Order: sequence, then structure tokens, then C-alpha cells
Amino acid sequence: MAVDPRGADLKRFLAGDPGGPVVMLNLLRFADGGRELYDRYAAALHERFLPRYGGEVLYAGDGSTALAAEPGQQWDAVLLVRYPSRSAFSQMVADPDYQQVTTWRTEALTEAVLQATVPWPERS
Repeated sequence: MAVDPRGADLKRFLAGDPGGPVVMLNLLRFADGGRELYDRYAAALHERFLPRYGGEVLYAGDGSTALAAEPGQQWDAVLLVRYPSRSAFSQMVADPDYQQVTTWRTEALTEAVLQATVPWPERS
């Protein structure tokens, strides 16, 4: 299972840019002992990379009781991270310093979903 975006993924992500901020949905499934590695990655992300690229964690929590899910669809953790633009996210993942710490994330996970979201239009 893929847990990290590849070059083609990032090109498609940037090509579909509607402009403005982006909120990234992260669904995470940890490997045995992976939670500790992910916590190390998350600390570096919070302390160094989110401030550098204008990102902020909007929500981070552990998965709990699934009310409507097939077997295997439950997730260990969910995060919502806002970036000022898709370009800012792309610049972060291309940063050589970030690439050194993202190995902790890769090793920590057995499966992940990383999906850009687009806000619904406001209703009057």
C-alpha cells in the first residue's frame, strides 16, 4: 500500500488546483510500534515544517468506534491539516529537510489516505 505521494501524484494534485487554501485529509493505519515513530514525525512537522510553509493542524484524533464501515475500513488516526495553497504543500514535501524526517512517517504506517479537500460553496 502506498503511504507517500509520488511525483505523478503531486503533478496531478497541482494540476487540479482550484486556488486558495487546501485542507488535507489524512487517514492513518499504524504498523506495530509505528505510533511512536509517527509521533516523532508529527513533532518535527509541528515544530519546523508547518510554521515554515504556513500550515496548521485543524484536527488530530484517534479512530474510535466505526458506525458505518466494512471490515478493514477503520483507521487508527485522522488528521486535517490546512495549508495556504497546494503549492505550499508541494514545496514542503520537496524540502530536503522534510524528506529526511518523512521516513519516520513512511516506516510508521502500513496504509494511509492523503486527500486534498475542496470546500463546499457557501449557502445563503
